[in-house]
Amino acid sequence: MEPHHPEAPAAAAIDLYWIPLGAGGNGYVRANGRIYEAVVARREGRHPLELYHTALIVSVAGRRHVLENAWPSPDADGRAARGVVLEGPVFGRRIARFRPFRYEVRCWADGTIADVDAAIDSPQRLSVDPVEATELLSLARWVPPLVWGRDETNTGEMWNSNSVIAWLLASTKPNLADVDPPVGGRAPGWKAGVIAATRHRA
Repeated sequence: MEPHHPEAPAAAAIDLYWIPLGAGGNGYVRANGRIYEAVVARREGRHPLELYHTALIVSVAGRRHVLENAWPSPDADGRAARGVVLEGPVFGRRIARFRPFRYEVRCWADGTIADVDAAIDSPQRLSVDPVEATELLSLARWVPPLVWGRDETNTGEMWNSNSVIAWLLASTKPNLADVDPPVGGRAPGWKAGVIAATRHRA
């Protein structure tokens, strides 16, 4: 799908952004992502690919909402300001009582996406249907709070930020066949979100 370049906020829209992992100068995240991808690529017998983190901007009645998954959850006091609708555990449920081991799902009215300027082939406009856009926003608080970094539901992929975005999209738009990362890249965890949403609908 070709990227869409809106000149003005749409009355209703679902826009997907592909952001390179570690964009914005986060060398630690980028280095760890490359090591992870090198191991996975070697196991699967292919060349390593560029890894992407995904986020959404959903417009309803001309107002923008950022939907994304962030880890770690920085503080409790700012949750409302960031539009946090739920939190989930990272690596394990027992250690999630400590804030560094919690992620947060945001549905942030008039919010911002960190490093959005680094997004590739973005935004991809997936819908201009106000019903779909409204439904997606309403689903944000119902994302399953699965353990980040683990495959609890046996989808073959660990649950992560891409899983959350894929779950939201697949719960709203069952056919995502034409939604792909930029050429030469992949979004780990995407399949986990799609499968989890399919099971939820069933």
